[in-house]
Amino acid sequence: MAGNVRGVLFRDYVRMIRGAKHIDWKAALEPEDYAYVTSRISVDDWYPMASFERIGNVIFRRLADNDLVAVRMWGRASVGDLCATQPDLVAPRDPIETLMRMRVLRATFFDFPALAIPELLDDQAEITISYRMGPLAEEAASHQTMGVFERLLELATARDVVAELTAKSWAGDPTTVLELRWSLRRSSIS
Repeated sequence: MAGNVRGVLFRDYVRMIRGAKHIDWKAALEPEDYAYVTSRISVDDWYPMASFERIGNVIFRRLADNDLVAVRMWGRASVGDLCATQPDLVAPRDPIETLMRMRVLRATFFDFPALAIPELLDDQAEITISYRMGPLAEEAASHQTMGVFERLLELATARDVVAELTAKSWAGDPTTVLELRWSLRRSSIS
């Protein structure tokens, strides 16, 4: 696996590990991965995807107890911090612009194309996901991504948001496809 991830995402994993002091992370992680836990993570530096994947797998097993719903909810919850650092991420009353802004921002997190939006209409979008990881990590990351996009749409005043993974690379599909559908909030002015 080739590729790198920006420190802003890597730091989130390290924070989770440092906050869970009840787990012997030194025993749970590979030595080269544990070294990141004990060092300062720069949000602008690049870190290896291989370590990101291994650390994510351990977090998924140990902290999330292999619960994909928990991972999806963490994705939703992470949007608050993301919006705090990127105050222009959400375009008020404009789900389409918000999705485009997130696509552009997400592209800065990886040194390869991890996400694409091949279809974007007034009330639906198709997002292809390819983090280039093994099946376990790809599945967890896709559920986390689904939570992120659901919450962003809600913040952009979309309602009745429905998110569904309609193709799954970890299940043998060529790529992972996230389908999003929503309704637009009606203006209170008639």
